[in-house]
Amino acid sequence: MTHRILFVCLGNICRSPAAEGAFRARALHHTTDSAGTSGWHIGDPPYGPMQKAARARDIDLSDLRARQLVAEDFDRFDLIIGMDANNIGDIEAMRPPGNESTVRLLTDFIPHSRANHVPDPYYTRDFEGALDLIEEAVAGLDAHLSAKL
Repeated sequence: MTHRILFVCLGNICRSPAAEGAFRARALHHTTDSAGTSGWHIGDPPYGPMQKAARARDIDLSDLRARQLVAEDFDRFDLIIGMDANNIGDIEAMRPPGNESTVRLLTDFIPHSRANHVPDPYYTRDFEGALDLIEEAVAGLDAHLSAKL
């Protein structure tokens, strides 16, 4: 079964494109995209330091461009994944009445993790730490989706 998955963060230039890139590198049979809850960076490529850190792990983000989450995304995707509680709150605030798309936190897919969110490396400057969490979480997401097949 193919899933339609949207990864969401604040600006769509660090965490969500990295999660999309890491996930699509390991799970080619799903449809993926990423978006931000804000419109600050629409049309911009992922942030340079994040692209560099991802590229060092063989994750290519160069074809991605930032866009803002829109109400239609709830019809286009069956799984919407936020990077932190603020993202989840913003996603839920946009949910159209009656929509039943699943919304989850990315770190929900890390078994036994003490991390309850992916810190924003745009502010923390810890691109490696963010990627460590993202890669562990997308591996868990892939295993979760494979188990449901």
